[in-house]
Amino acid sequence: MPKPLRLVLLSALMLFVELALIRWTGSNVVFLSYFSNFVLLGSFLGIGIGFLRGKARVNLFPYAPIALMVLVGLVMIFPVQIDRQGSELIFFGGFNMTGLPAWVTLPVIFALVATVMALIAEGVARTFVEFEPLEAYRWDIAGSLLGIIGFSVLSFTWAPPIAWGAVAGVLFLFLLPRVRPVQVVALAGLVIILGQESLVPVWSWSPYYKVQAVNYPELPATTTIHVNGIPFQTAASVENRRRGATVYFVPYERAQLESLDDVLIVGAGSGSDLAIALAEGAGHVDAVEIDPRIQQIGAERHPDRPYADPRVDVYIDDARAFLERTQRQYDLILFALPDSLTLVSGQSSLRLESYLFTVQAMEEARAHLKPGGVFSMYNYYREDWLVDRLAGTLARVYGHAPCVDSVGEEGRLAVITISPDPADVACPGDWHPTDAAAAASPATDDYPFLYLRERSIPVLYLATLGMILLVSLATVRGVAGPLRPMRTYLDLFFMGVAFLLLETKSVVQFALLFGT
Repeated sequence: MPKPLRLVLLSALMLFVELALIRWTGSNVVFLSYFSNFVLLGSFLGIGIGFLRGKARVNLFPYAPIALMVLVGLVMIFPVQIDRQGSELIFFGGFNMTGLPAWVTLPVIFALVATVMALIAEGVARTFVEFEPLEAYRWDIAGSLLGIIGFSVLSFTWAPPIAWGAVAGVLFLFLLPRVRPVQVVALAGLVIILGQESLVPVWSWSPYYKVQAVNYPELPATTTIHVNGIPFQTAASVENRRRGATVYFVPYERAQLESLDDVLIVGAGSGSDLAIALAEGAGHVDAVEIDPRIQQIGAERHPDRPYADPRVDVYIDDARAFLERTQRQYDLILFALPDSLTLVSGQSSLRLESYLFTVQAMEEARAHLKPGGVFSMYNYYREDWLVDRLAGTLARVYGHAPCVDSVGEEGRLAVITISPDPADVACPGDWHPTDAAAAASPATDDYPFLYLRERSIPVLYLATLGMILLVSLATVRGVAGPLRPMRTYLDLFFMGVAFLLLETKSVVQFALLFGT
């Protein structure tokens, strides 16, 4: 094989596997849905170790398929759902922890990810050193882009993990210097393990989630949707909602609307909010949902079939991007539980909905209200201060306090409703914040971290980064020898820091400019 082609394919394999591990581990270990940068940092450490071994006497690249199968097998045997919430970070949904404890699972995954990526990167490095540096970087970048594009195409065509494993397996067979039976067995095992997960009828894969649609006998005519192993939403009839979920109807009770000609529902999901809007007399509804698979399940399985109604237009899009592009005005804009359970990418702590709750997003929504129009949002807010932050955000945008209805236990199931004219909302009482600091510190496009109570780095992040730093120093010391000579490379260290800062900044800003 020509050396340039080999370097391109090795680099493509390295980036492809890295992205696949970030996506796949997060779908089976709930903790990693929110901290995918944990896997990213393990990948970075592994790639660095692999390049340090680029001229080592023993070639460890042939062991990469075995390590990858071990990692995938371990995660499948011990999938983890974690209930993780605290005073600094907010997570929606009630999770149970299954499998091994988090303090066991996460270090093991980090170590195995670093090992897998180190073995693959060693194969890249051994080819890399055969070129002049700039030429090697050119072929490496070309291969990296190929790997990124390949995984992106599979992701956005809803390809299941068996397809990811098959692509990696073919590349391994093509690139291994000599294919041995143990490697064939490892790759076959990898495809079989991922195939068992991929071919289960109730599971499917959207560009964002591992999706499961289930019908429980105790909930007739209702489909429950799980994403990444977490109960996410239900497709239930309007009649069912009237009996057991009054929160869905509060916006219509508060809005003093003479007509409901045009409605915008952000987070239309499986269609329950959409069905209620139609039942309340909406003449036209724009239904915006970011996940095409969840919308498809709603179109197929919602008992009221709201997506089949001719009054409905469906937009599979990022809601903030939709608001900035549409010219339509609405009588009612409803943010219907638009919280996600995943991050935009492994390079940031930005969630899919982060730019939807900023001051600028609320101003954009207000600009799309008709005269007399009403804006409303509801969710189960795990912390009281979060209700105050969102209500304070709307108060800043509209110039007066919103109407806040607490429905259910502890007042955390809340509906927040407002209009440019206070007289257009029938509110039984004024909102008074219980946390003045939260109400006065809304999220903005410059700081879109709604769920972070204070401007600080959470202790969980600091502790995790500290442990990763210690492990990295110990590993590099073990592979490369004494650390003292590395002082001459401090310029490269700071270039690496600058690279990561620019990468994170770009990922976050591009999510705003182009949609998440």
